[in-house]
Amino acid sequence: MSSSDPNLRGSARREFLWQCSAAVASGLAVGAAASAGDQPAAGELPTIQLGKHRVSRMIAGWNPIGGYSYMGHHMDQHMREYYTPERTVEFLQGCEQQGVNTHQYSPSDKSTEVLRAMRERGSKMQFLCLSSGRAQVKATIEATAPFAIAHHGGATDTMFAAGKSGEVHDFVKEVHDRGLLAGVSAHNPDCIRRVADEGWEVDFFMTCFYFLTRMNIPEAREKAQPDPTLPVGSYAFYRDDPTVMTEVVRQVKKPCFGFKILGSGRKCGSQQSVRQAFQFAFERIKPTDGLIVGMYPRFFDEIRANAEYVREFGKTS
Repeated sequence: MSSSDPNLRGSARREFLWQCSAAVASGLAVGAAASAGDQPAAGELPTIQLGKHRVSRMIAGWNPIGGYSYMGHHMDQHMREYYTPERTVEFLQGCEQQGVNTHQYSPSDKSTEVLRAMRERGSKMQFLCLSSGRAQVKATIEATAPFAIAHHGGATDTMFAAGKSGEVHDFVKEVHDRGLLAGVSAHNPDCIRRVADEGWEVDFFMTCFYFLTRMNIPEAREKAQPDPTLPVGSYAFYRDDPTVMTEVVRQVKKPCFGFKILGSGRKCGSQQSVRQAFQFAFERIKPTDGLIVGMYPRFFDEIRANAEYVREFGKTS
């Protein structure tokens, strides 16, 4: 299939056509990857330790489920229409079948419904929440019962830039007081470095491979090089950002979960590119770290393909 497929003909947005056609075309290589004879059996993934929990080195991410494509409004809407609560449950069940034992989500009515349905159907999947606002912690725990909560990355970056890092620290303390594992997410590598250097009692970090909030932070914006290309959506993904963030990841002792390793779809033009992104990520992070990957399996089995790359590159022994 290509952008000339009759089912897609007439679509108004090039970004939509590009995303769909690239996803389908890249799926042609999945069969070869999935049939490699020297890979572990389906249903098993390498795991790491997080507190008392064993967590798969690939966690199923939330952004596509929530309709956050980072590709523009039309793709956002496309994802929201696809990920109904029932289809989201089916997606997570498919992840669990491939050995993904943890899902990172954001609080919403949909999340509450989906997590309840997963538990009612006997799922053993663990749930890690991404949130912000100390006052919301109690309600989030009561509604969705996560085993861990991380402070939202965009909010972290903004608060640190505004001199309000203490509010982020208070959030971490509140999560711990409620008996859960507590983490900090950030797009700005300096935030991760500061938390580690100041000795916060965090259990883990979520580390974005791209510093997407730099244009909202005056000091970072002044250092940014002009982007010679038109951005897809409203975010600029700088090529060298993953190298910068993973240098920090290797310096901190706590487990880190890298996210946006595929550049929110910008590295999904072929399965070769996807495979290289997984290889790069696992070679650059610590053996005690993992990845959070959002998936949109509407056109081919991204779950199985990505799981194969984790088995190939994410072995810890």
